[in-house]
Amino acid sequence: MPLCRPPSSLPRSGGPRPQLRGAPPSGHLSPHTSSSCALLPPSLLTFPTPAQDLEAERLLGGLQSGSRERRREALQHLVLLAPDVTFAQEVISRDGLQRLGTIIEDGDDLGEVLTLALRAFLELMEHGMVSWETLSIPFVRKVVCYVNMNLMDASVQPLALRLLESVTLSSPALGQLVKSEVPLDRLLVHLQVMNQQLQTKAMALLTALLQGASPAERKPPSHLPQHMLDYLWQRNLRQFIYKNIIHSATPLGDEMAHHLYVLQALMLGLLEPRMRTPLDPYSQEQREQLQALRQAAFESEGESLGTGLSADRRRSLCAREFRKLGFSNSNPAQDLERVPPGLLALDNMLYFSRHAPSAYSRVGNRLVLENSSREDKHECPFARSSVQLTVLLCELLRVGEPCSETAQDFSPMFFGQDQSFHELFCVSIQLLNKTWKEMRATQEDFDKVMQVVREQLARTLALKPSSLELFRTKVNALPYGEVLRLRQTERLHQEGTLAPPILELREKLKPELMGLIRQQRLLRLCEGTLFRKISSRRRQDKLWFCCLSPNHKMLQYGDVEEGASPPTLESLPEQLPVADIKALLTGKDCPHVREKGSGKQNKDLYELAFSISYDHGEAEAYLNFIAPSKREFHLWTDGLSALLGGPMGSEQTRLDLEQLLTMETKLRLLELENVPIPEQPPPIPPPPTNFNFCYDCSITEP
Repeated sequence: MPLCRPPSSLPRSGGPRPQLRGAPPSGHLSPHTSSSCALLPPSLLTFPTPAQDLEAERLLGGLQSGSRERRREALQHLVLLAPDVTFAQEVISRDGLQRLGTIIEDGDDLGEVLTLALRAFLELMEHGMVSWETLSIPFVRKVVCYVNMNLMDASVQPLALRLLESVTLSSPALGQLVKSEVPLDRLLVHLQVMNQQLQTKAMALLTALLQGASPAERKPPSHLPQHMLDYLWQRNLRQFIYKNIIHSATPLGDEMAHHLYVLQALMLGLLEPRMRTPLDPYSQEQREQLQALRQAAFESEGESLGTGLSADRRRSLCAREFRKLGFSNSNPAQDLERVPPGLLALDNMLYFSRHAPSAYSRVGNRLVLENSSREDKHECPFARSSVQLTVLLCELLRVGEPCSETAQDFSPMFFGQDQSFHELFCVSIQLLNKTWKEMRATQEDFDKVMQVVREQLARTLALKPSSLELFRTKVNALPYGEVLRLRQTERLHQEGTLAPPILELREKLKPELMGLIRQQRLLRLCEGTLFRKISSRRRQDKLWFCCLSPNHKMLQYGDVEEGASPPTLESLPEQLPVADIKALLTGKDCPHVREKGSGKQNKDLYELAFSISYDHGEAEAYLNFIAPSKREFHLWTDGLSALLGGPMGSEQTRLDLEQLLTMETKLRLLELENVPIPEQPPPIPPPPTNFNFCYDCSITEP
């Protein structure tokens, strides 16, 4: 049996069973119920129609038929109806999951029947009515067998991988079973198959396994001593991702982009222990590393001057060299006691000294000794700069922060080579030295230099360069002078828009431009958007489409398949009259995210969630959304607010209004270029002493 215990919390057949209040009647399946029903409180439940009872009974009877064709037809109908929460309750209450699990465990048909059974099982489980923890160990092991088999139907393995991903994310105990039963090499084989769906699901399970392990536990089976990520990198996973997935001819899907973001976050997360660990002054290894750092910069000088010196004189010489290297204290351990960056700063400096010796040592006449030969007040402190730069990089790359459930913001550069963080530091420390010289900075200007370097790095990282060399080229093309020019342009733009006459003109233009923005928002709603369904336990890959009718009176929506083109208005089965909409909810007020935790990992989900409440008879129901991006969230909430007669107060509206105001103001002032605009209008001259104007009517005008 697939379940360790029956879902006793659900009502059994023969009595009234609850239905989502406001759910469409039988035959009209709501695309949003599958992602939100499990999160609604019991007060939002009503009772199903008899037709759903009979249909569930008929289909489950077909599953037990001895005819393969009848079982296949029953499974096909079950897959179509399973997204409806009310029908799913009927099936689950009649032990439908157990019957599907039996088909999956028996494995008599490894083709279409098994594919349909897995799909129906996943659809029912995604409602959240039954916990993934209730699955039995034999059932999970059977699904693992489907993943590990060499000759398997191409449609079965993506579904099996998806099921194991859900199990891993939801049940620590069963997740350990999956870790022990699914070899990493097997997932690598799936990733190398030129099937985008199979690659995506294999990557999903891989990131789920990595997320479920602590840094100390991220190890493969006992016969592989390396850490999981180290082992995967040794198997050339990074190179394969970079060449065959990121730079594939096929566009990268949203789900794969999310998993690459998670993988990048886990890679950078391995740096967190070093970042959180201060230097131990009693550690012999760490003291030797500091000495190696000093000797790499002053090796010849130290050997020549240190010969024949007493111990005290030698210590004094070492302290002076550490000071020259840029440490604030004669004992460098005191500089590295700060966390963050802790030992990560020492790792970066050592990596730079060993892998970029021409830029570090006296031989290349570059960073360290070049700075030490300058006047003291213009000396760039290498060690202090390295410590602060390591902190800066950790902040920009969010090292140690939990993964978002929806983010897709990965940088291809980090899959382009090994030791990408340390390599990025090597480029950045040379950039800092270059910027220091361009600014002719002194010790008092250290914070100003770091602000400029932060801006240079942030602007370049935002471009998502595909390689470290491209990053180096782009960041070096943004010198201090260019940063000053950008700042000056922004400042002049701001000052030009703050003159009182300009402000008065802008206020007069606002109503017309807000009407233009409102029109654009409604047009965007008419075009429609693909939304993803996200359950209470995991990120989903199912899609549904919603749009506004051209007359702005109906919201129309329905399910769509992955990769399919947006459906036509006539093909959408569901309609919601705008007149029935009562309110627009956002963030934690939405019913489908209300019960989620308050951790940082759910912050992005809250920021993308919105719902509309509407009247469904005497009950109140909800249509729930998870926007694909922050921009889409703003466009839809603005458009819905405009439909309801409310204000459009999103950040995107503010930006669009500012852009339109700027363009319109410039157009109005084209003829006043280089003409100074006074702060106050010119004074009105006094009236004449009398109004006895003289006009000679005998003069005829030409």
